[in-house]
Amino acid sequence: MSSTARYKGLFALFAALVLALGIAACGGDDDDDGDSGEETTETSATAIEENPDNNGIALTIGSKNFTEQIILGEIYAQGLEAAGYDISTDLNLGDEQVALKALETGEISGYPEYTSTALTSFFQFAPEDVPSDAQAAFEESKDDFEAEGLVAYPPTEFSSANAVGLLTTTAEDLGVTSISDLEGQSQDLDLYGSPECRQRIDCLVGLEENYGLEFKSFTPVDIGLRYEVLDKGDADLSILFTTDAQLFVSDDYTILEDDQGVLPAGNVIFVASQEAADEAGPDFGETIENVQGNLTLEVMQELNARVDIDREKPEDVAREYLEEFGYIQ
Repeated sequence: MSSTARYKGLFALFAALVLALGIAACGGDDDDDGDSGEETTETSATAIEENPDNNGIALTIGSKNFTEQIILGEIYAQGLEAAGYDISTDLNLGDEQVALKALETGEISGYPEYTSTALTSFFQFAPEDVPSDAQAAFEESKDDFEAEGLVAYPPTEFSSANAVGLLTTTAEDLGVTSISDLEGQSQDLDLYGSPECRQRIDCLVGLEENYGLEFKSFTPVDIGLRYEVLDKGDADLSILFTTDAQLFVSDDYTILEDDQGVLPAGNVIFVASQEAADEAGPDFGETIENVQGNLTLEVMQELNARVDIDREKPEDVAREYLEEFGYIQ
């Protein structure tokens, strides 16, 4: 059974709950507030209305070069297009350094980044110093981006982190549940990761410097092959993402606990040039915050699954999200 067949009901349930919350919010003062003390992570979506004043304002939305980023780029781009902007996209920029350079040079108007990546890769934070609170991490990155002439918008609810993953059978054979458990064994293990992992503190550099691990080898691999190298037995360990679709739909893989906090979680923040933000006006930031309002961890995992497992196109998956939650018709 496909992941869509398995989980689309969950996604639809979230969307239905959002609609129900919106209807409930329209109730009169005579209604009992019915506060049960339970929290819900879904928010009532605000339908995007086209503003003719935005016509003719050209914006280029970028993203880095993996599924989650491309989906997010499409969600922001399609939402802004619905608001009336003239939108083009560049959704395969490479790593965060390439994406930031494209933003600074005006090649793109904005792109989605992660607070942890921004703080560690751009602003020299040690991973252990990245705030665990999403709002605190956002405030830190916002101030640093502002000093560079860039604007960072409030974060998504879901957060994502690099993770050391392996087959569950391999984890059982090695007797490991945390990254520290690899001590004394890592020198016999092959680690695979994205090409930029070799230079990143929240990836190979952190595993070597903070955990003191040495690996038999490190092999750069296309980000789309991170699970395939495990399945084929090429890799003993692979750098995965906590929002990966495969982790949502299968028990075949195990994530090792980051017991020293070297691979910090990061919420998504949309980063734009001050020039683009000023030209685009208030609808720009409002639309960005609006369309990301229902991106919970579960929803993001399902969106990733629709692309990586069910082979839907990212642009179609983004539109389904926007339609099902009522942002666009």
